[in-house]
Amino acid sequence: MLATEAMVTKANLEKINSVKGLNTISALTHPQIKELLSRKVVQIDMFDDKDIIEVVDPDNTKSRYCLCRNPESARRETNTRNALLTKTSEGLNKIALSKRKATTEEISSRVGKLLSKTKMGKFITWEVLDKKLQWSLNADLIDTEQLIDGCYIIVSDVPQEKMQSQEIVASYKKLALVEKAFRNLKTVQLEVRPVYHKTDDRIRCHVFICMLAYYLQWHMTHRLQALFDNNDKYKKRFWTFENIIERLKSIRREEVSVAGATYKIVTEPDKDQIKILDLLKVKLHSHTMEK
Repeated sequence: MLATEAMVTKANLEKINSVKGLNTISALTHPQIKELLSRKVVQIDMFDDKDIIEVVDPDNTKSRYCLCRNPESARRETNTRNALLTKTSEGLNKIALSKRKATTEEISSRVGKLLSKTKMGKFITWEVLDKKLQWSLNADLIDTEQLIDGCYIIVSDVPQEKMQSQEIVASYKKLALVEKAFRNLKTVQLEVRPVYHKTDDRIRCHVFICMLAYYLQWHMTHRLQALFDNNDKYKKRFWTFENIIERLKSIRREEVSVAGATYKIVTEPDKDQIKILDLLKVKLHSHTMEK
């Protein structure tokens, strides 16, 4: 039996390991990766954009470390850090050059609030001397941090004869789909909670309807994939599932009475709506008449 867990805590891992025949697949945190680097169990040049390098910890031979690197994540993490460092530097310069009289405690408080907001405190060395702020960036630490941008390690105790390293990494990546589904059900659109029903049967029915709705959404997303892939062709509109639903909401079915006859008329879809309906393979009946 295989249990796939994301970011398993030490306490939970101990509980899982106590269950016979249960294996885990999880991802290491950045501090854990740094700890392996410090012990020289792994090295930075082992992380590759294409190949998965597998390493065994000599202190725990049952753990298999699969080293991976995502270049897109690396660029995103580097750009985010640089943007935050720029914001932090601007804020510190503003405090240092301020002509407003302030005590050492007040200046320290302003620096603390800024660093708490940007979360860049570990890269900053600062002190207040004669009621003036002096600070500098720790360039070596920034460079060291940038080296592991986009790097991640998937760890598992599944025997090699059961799963190769590529299968382990692929299994872990599938967790993103599960997490996305739960996030969608709980907070994004379907909102399975809060549940105000008073009986168990009604609660089960509520959850079933939400799961059915997600099932339909999953199929709709796959049918609309061509639209998502061609976002660059729609420069004035960035297509997401959410704004597609909003576009479809403007299609109306109305009843019109003329000379004793009642017509049910569906509004004429525009160009974008026609494209969406074609991908969904949905046909609209323009109108019907009732006596």
